[in-house]
Amino acid sequence: MRVLILGGDGYLGWPTAMNFSARGHEVLVVDNYLRRNLCRKHDVEPLFAPPNLYERVRIWKEVSGKDIQVRVGDCCDYHFLVSLFKEFQPESVIHYAEQPSAPYSMLNHEAASLTLCNNLQSTQNIAWAIHENCPECHIVKLGTMGVYGTPNIDIEEGWIEIEHKGRKDRFLFPRQASSFYHTTKIQDTDMLWFYVRTWGIRVTDLQQGPVYGMETDETVLDDRLGTIFNYDEMFGTVLNRFIVQAVAGYPLTVYGKGGQTRGYINIRDTIRCIELAMLNPPKAGQLNIFNQVTETFSVNDLAEKVAAVGRDRGHDVQIKNIENPRVEKEEHYYNPTYSGLKELGLDPHLLTDDVLDSMFEVVEKHRNNIHEHKIFRGVKWG
Repeated sequence: MRVLILGGDGYLGWPTAMNFSARGHEVLVVDNYLRRNLCRKHDVEPLFAPPNLYERVRIWKEVSGKDIQVRVGDCCDYHFLVSLFKEFQPESVIHYAEQPSAPYSMLNHEAASLTLCNNLQSTQNIAWAIHENCPECHIVKLGTMGVYGTPNIDIEEGWIEIEHKGRKDRFLFPRQASSFYHTTKIQDTDMLWFYVRTWGIRVTDLQQGPVYGMETDETVLDDRLGTIFNYDEMFGTVLNRFIVQAVAGYPLTVYGKGGQTRGYINIRDTIRCIELAMLNPPKAGQLNIFNQVTETFSVNDLAEKVAAVGRDRGHDVQIKNIENPRVEKEEHYYNPTYSGLKELGLDPHLLTDDVLDSMFEVVEKHRNNIHEHKIFRGVKWG
């Protein structure tokens, strides 16, 4: 298939691009280096600096013999985006091109405004570009499980049937975002659902839990093909942060009571889920929603797992409960449904000690790049 990957320089975008190229898809990646620039601006650069997109593609060609096309530009620039659609005529668009950090979105007014404008404008531009140029093209958008919050009922897979005063109807499952970033993800789902109903476009929305890991079948081929790996509070996901903290001898930062429970997913499974969604598009005028997680853990669960493996590897790992900078429930019910992607063929990679060991090995190779002042900034929700 002809696949346009927006946000193709990112933590998930680059491994997806290599994987799809390896599987024979024709791939065009687009990025404006927003994540890199924000990390540089706030002094939270990743554990190691990956090459720019053009160099990454040259290395991939050298290693695999396969091509990936590159364009550097901003998806909020409609004329730039339309030119890509006219030139490439994609059959699927993978939409990673959003500011991905909840803590960053709560940093200050400037960060909140950037999150709002970038996330919603990029999504609107994609919908319009498809409507005007490639009406059969399928949007696969990366959403987040954070849109659901922590309701005291089971979380369904995107939709819920409600009976009220003797009548029934089907609605999007109630959303109650846990940050401003997650609020924008609710809004772009609502926007796309409107365009699905109005224009008959095809959309799959993948509500993903926090991702962990850095190794895929392609990144292990050459150290230069590694993906961006943040370990800071703003752009690093919790398990990735804990691994780095353990190697650095920095106490694992458990917010509050540590009972916050979420659904998690290995980076290998993220890529597989994206392809399964792409290869099983909805009908015109239909919105598919899948909950993209494979198992659930509390923050305490993750801290204990990391501490146990880290100590076996000779690290002095301590766990420290600190004042929670976020506004969230620290003990709650959490039971999401996540069967749809398994039914399409997902065979999950679960969080084992071997997986944690492999993550420790990579981080230990780069331990001299860890800067403790980047780990925790205390961005407050209140």
